[in-house]
Amino acid sequence: QVQLVESGGGFVQPGGSLRLSCAASGSIFSINAMGWYRQAPGKQRELVAGIRGGSTYYADSVLGRFTISRDVATNTVHLQMNSLKPEDTAVYYCAAGRRPTQGGYDYWGRGTQVTVSS
Repeated sequence: QVQLVESGGGFVQPGGSLRLSCAASGSIFSINAMGWYRQAPGKQRELVAGIRGGSTYYADSVLGRFTISRDVATNTVHLQMNSLKPEDTAVYYCAAGRRPTQGGYDYWGRGTQVTVSS
C-alpha cells in the first residue's frame, strides 16, 4: 500500500499562485508515476497533471500555468499553480500509480481544497 498526504491548499485571489505538495510513504517502490487530479462541485474528477521520469502530462485547461515536479529522493510531488482562475477552484487530490495519464493511478490522497475568488 501507498499513503499519500497533500498539503498547500488554501484561498487565493484570481491571478495568484499556490504550491501543492504531496508526500508518499509505504510501498513507494511500486510507484512509477505521480499526478494531481481535481474535482469541483457537481463535476467529475479530472486529471490535471502527471509525471513519470522526465515525461509530464497536463490538461489543456492548465497548460502553461501549472507545473508538476517530483523529488524522488524525498518521495514528494509538487504542483506549482500560477495565474489561478476561479474555475480552478476544486479539491485537489494527489495520485500515484503506473503511468501519468488517465487511468494509470492506483493510490489516492484525501485531497486539499483550493479556492480562487475575489
